[in-house]
Amino acid sequence: MNPHASPVASQAPGAADPRRARGDWTAVRSLFPYLLEFKGRVALAMLFLVAAKFANVGVPLVMKEVVDALDPTQAVLVLPLALLVMYGLLRMSTTLFAELRDIVFVRVAKRAIRRAALQVFRHLHSLSLRFHLERQTGGVSRDIERGTRGISTLLSYMLFSIIPTILEFGLVAAVLVGRFDWRFAAVTFGALAVYIAFTFRITEWRMDIRRRANELDSRANTRAIDSLLNYETVKYFNNEEFEARRYDENLQKFESAEVRNEASLGLLNIGQSLIIAAAVTLLMILAAQGVTERRLTVGDLVLVNGLLIQLYIPLNFLGMVYREIKQALMDMDRMFRLLEENREVADPPGAPPLALGGARVSFEAVLFSYETNRRILHGVDFEIPAGATVAVVGPSGSGKSTLARLLYRFYDVQSGRIAIDGQDIRQVTQSSVRAAIGIVPQDTVLFNDTIYYNIAYGRPEASREEVIEAARAAHIHDFIAALPEGYDTGVGERGLKLSGGEKQRVAIARAILKNPRILIFDEATSALDSRSEKAIQEELTRISADRTTLVIAHRLSTVVDANAILVMEGGRIVERGTHRELLERNGAYAQMWRLQQQERGAAA
Repeated sequence: MNPHASPVASQAPGAADPRRARGDWTAVRSLFPYLLEFKGRVALAMLFLVAAKFANVGVPLVMKEVVDALDPTQAVLVLPLALLVMYGLLRMSTTLFAELRDIVFVRVAKRAIRRAALQVFRHLHSLSLRFHLERQTGGVSRDIERGTRGISTLLSYMLFSIIPTILEFGLVAAVLVGRFDWRFAAVTFGALAVYIAFTFRITEWRMDIRRRANELDSRANTRAIDSLLNYETVKYFNNEEFEARRYDENLQKFESAEVRNEASLGLLNIGQSLIIAAAVTLLMILAAQGVTERRLTVGDLVLVNGLLIQLYIPLNFLGMVYREIKQALMDMDRMFRLLEENREVADPPGAPPLALGGARVSFEAVLFSYETNRRILHGVDFEIPAGATVAVVGPSGSGKSTLARLLYRFYDVQSGRIAIDGQDIRQVTQSSVRAAIGIVPQDTVLFNDTIYYNIAYGRPEASREEVIEAARAAHIHDFIAALPEGYDTGVGERGLKLSGGEKQRVAIARAILKNPRILIFDEATSALDSRSEKAIQEELTRISADRTTLVIAHRLSTVVDANAILVMEGGRIVERGTHRELLERNGAYAQMWRLQQQERGAAA
């Protein structure tokens, strides 16, 4: 698959893409701020570019004088020697100035790529959880990869192909008009106009084919990544061949599109060569006729040939350059469109940081929906006093984990408010809210790095002793110490080299290391056995002392010591009280308690 391809929706050949013009110019304008950072380098690179082109056009002019000086009737030994030395210097200067241009400009291009990629990366992290749940990881990563390469391609071709070719054409045109009759300029300009029109027309047609190939390329890439990320599931159901067939279906379509793409390239190259060959042949006939009529010298014939070769060699790549620039603009537009993704959760202008006191948390008549036609929370209203522990229990789908997501401000509530120490979390900075909260999620996903890195992620500036102490508190230090590589043991993709319980203890250690004022335990011991759960539960009770704690639990045995327990059903709080009070009411909580006690007795 082509690594430079870009996923763009296909359309009928010849149909106008209304987004294209806007996207092209927007992408180009987006680069200006990066280039202005190095105005001096850009100006110096342009100076070297002009010098290289003047040297390049000067080569055939000096060669004409050399050839004429070697005429037996006019030959003088000193003159050709001086011209030949000048010829050599011009040849060297062409390469020298071109390389100096590259050396000067390379930092500009690489810095622009770095800044753009960093801007997009930061923006992706600022988007809401909804965007990341709906996105296709393979497609987004490919968009960024192609976009950064597109910046490099655009800058490269604009500076090293388009501008030099325009400049060289102007210089050649000036020489032809100044030294020869109008027919030379007419043939040159006429052929150039036909060449450019033909190239643009065919290339536009080819772009439709390329767009289709790009879409299929991204689809195949996303399919492959999704399949590999779900390796275990594929194995569980013995579906290796099924996945291979699905992947191959996309590859077959991509193959057909690429064959059409290459065939159209052959047609473009044949047409270009035909136009250039006809123009060069006609101009050489005119030049040879002038020599035979003694209006021109043999040197003039050499000059015309040299100028045309230097002019048409870069034109030979015009189709490729045009196509690559269009592709680069398309890829850049695709990447910069990620910057236009709406930040569903955004800080208001001038939002202050959270002023943290005792860390009292309150949900006040909170209404929330992920989708407009499906309400998740219906007027949820409760408070967690500073330093207290409140547990939320209930069946799956009752909205328990949504409370944690809203408190972390992954989403904003549609009605009501969530406050910390009386401050609406929508009116303060997200970073300050999240800095105050530590979470142990139900589904722990680790980075593909070492155990040490994953624990230290809770507070990257922590010392090694603090990381080890956090691991001890999470009852995982002895396990880590027994490993051959200790804390430097890799955990694999998404932590798959560790068991569910081991991953959860790493997550607990990470939360302990962060040392937040507010703690959220979302089924924090769900992957642990009963013995480990008891030990971890005692530790969680210790570390949550004097911290405001929200416990989301399925096992009721883990929340019996909570200051208050909320029972949720269908997005509503149907009961609240202490463990003893709820049992005495003999309601939904008491029923769940009896059922779980029976299950534990049966398991025992």
